[in-house]
Amino acid sequence: MNGVGESSESVSVLRDDDACPRQVSPIRVGGSRNTSPLGRVGSRNTSPSRQKAVKTKPRGLDEETAATFGKAVHPDVQMEDNIWAMLPEDLLNEILARVPPFMIFRLRSVCKRWNSILQDGSFLKFHSQVPSHGPCLLTFWKNSQIPQCSVFSLPLKTWYRIPFTFLPQWAFWLVGSSGGLVCFSGLDGLTFKTLVCNPLTQTWRTLPSMHYNQQRQLILVVDRVDRSFKVIATSDIYGDKSLPTEVYDSKLGRWSLHQIMPAVNLCSSKMAYCDSRLYLETLSPLGLMMYRLDTGYWEHIPAKFPRSLLDGYLVAGTQKRLFLVGRIGLYSTLQSMRIWELDHEKIMWVEISRMPPKYFRALLRLSAERFECFGQDNLICFTSWNQGKGLLYDVDRKAWSWIAGCALQSYNSQVCFYEPRFDASIC
Repeated sequence: MNGVGESSESVSVLRDDDACPRQVSPIRVGGSRNTSPLGRVGSRNTSPSRQKAVKTKPRGLDEETAATFGKAVHPDVQMEDNIWAMLPEDLLNEILARVPPFMIFRLRSVCKRWNSILQDGSFLKFHSQVPSHGPCLLTFWKNSQIPQCSVFSLPLKTWYRIPFTFLPQWAFWLVGSSGGLVCFSGLDGLTFKTLVCNPLTQTWRTLPSMHYNQQRQLILVVDRVDRSFKVIATSDIYGDKSLPTEVYDSKLGRWSLHQIMPAVNLCSSKMAYCDSRLYLETLSPLGLMMYRLDTGYWEHIPAKFPRSLLDGYLVAGTQKRLFLVGRIGLYSTLQSMRIWELDHEKIMWVEISRMPPKYFRALLRLSAERFECFGQDNLICFTSWNQGKGLLYDVDRKAWSWIAGCALQSYNSQVCFYEPRFDASIC
């Protein structure tokens, strides 16, 4: 029987400059501190005539955001209760739908009406129509067998702690995320199970057992237009090539059997999904295996890998873009990290970028050091297993940047991109 559950625990904020994560008060929504010299007893005279003004950039803000802080500070505007209390319901929902999702939890304490907003169909309708909050990084790990989860908002440059005690007590691991949902798989005793949840609404469900219920390579795919999701199960993680591909459809509520993947030697268990196609790297025959979700069939793509490639990761970009990320070079002094894009017409990898040496040396201090790589919407994230660092590359802007905070420093943490959405349904 399928398991379905929900919880109502709140989200807290993590300070990115703490040595270890700890819960603190969220960012204040309204009001400001009195920074006037006359408003502080015993403060020294800080007028421009007595002290040289020093321009500083607010921590954690990009240049465009920091520029707005240079404007004059205006006193708080007094809001008339009798006016704002009469705000039309549709307009209120549209305003709240544009508030960053993590801030909604702070606003729920304002009144009973706002506390129940996540169950309001009108609010969820407006929320589904506004642009996405933007990409986030979800980090999952276990501390004393208790699931822990932190989310780093790239637009807000802030870490948030999300309670994960609502999940069942299995020995599970992170599969991935898509469209606001997160997928886990694991063992409940000796039984292999798959679970899909929405971390924001704290709702989850256990998927029915597969026809061949073994530990499989899984990937989650969400269709926001149809408000549905699919889970694709490929080969057995131990290399059993006789298992047929299985696909779970949330609309049908069951798994369906498809073609067995042709006999190949996989180069890596990492998969990438873009443009309704699933890709895996293969050594024999050399190239890629592609699974078409619309037809349910596999086919081989003879795209040869670059020479001297030590370790490669497939990363899905927007639309049809497929990237290959890996190290080149046999010796530590000659190694470099490079990014290629698949030319679908010529069936070949074309180099588009190289990681600057200073970032490469900081991310991987040893030539044999392992790293993880994953992507979403033309953003590629690198994490080092031993250094506890995160490095982000924007393919469109060709910009490199470090990810602040210590939530990536747990040695057993699992990381993926995540899009926070209240309207993502597990049904």
